[in-house]
Amino acid sequence: MSSSEQENRERDQKIAHNEAVRRATSAVRISGWAIAFAVIIGAAAVLIVWAWLTR
Repeated sequence: MSSSEQENRERDQKIAHNEAVRRATSAVRISGWAIAFAVIIGAAAVLIVWAWLTR
């Protein structure tokens, strides 16, 4: 393998690694928003049921 081919291969591996890190970070961020949204919806449902039962 020539020097330029080796450099290209290393560069491609680094790009792939960076892309994997970026995707993992994005997935965590989306999961955090999904959990927050579910908690808010759940709290609203509990409040509606509580208000309905205590009227």
